[in-house]
Amino acid sequence: MTVTIYHNPACGTSRNTLAMIRASGEKPDVIEYLKTPLSREQLIALINAMGVKVRDVLREKGTPYADLGLDDPEWSDDQLIEAMLAHPILINRPIVVTGKGARLCRPSELVLDLLEHPVASFTKEDGEVVSRPA
Repeated sequence: MTVTIYHNPACGTSRNTLAMIRASGEKPDVIEYLKTPLSREQLIALINAMGVKVRDVLREKGTPYADLGLDDPEWSDDQLIEAMLAHPILINRPIVVTGKGARLCRPSELVLDLLEHPVASFTKEDGEVVSRPA
């Protein structure tokens, strides 16, 4: 199964998600989306694949979200997508795509449902142990 992660190595949740994927025996395609920005078509395809609203993909913390006034409900989906394309840091992460679907993996253990052979338990960077229900 192909596993793709849209990853930011500076993000602990993204690092934990990537580690869970690898611990499950997968060799994922890792796309550092801040170095290799998504095209408009790719971003729209990911949003559609996840079945979420455009606003659900916006990241507020550590981004220009407030400075740009993106909390204003008057922003259209197209305008929000343009903001994310202009400022990729606004795209929340990590997003994982497998044959089982696509998901924003916040918290990181949400990735387990997308994997063919997920690990039974995993210890996150902060020491939290995640166990998959039997």
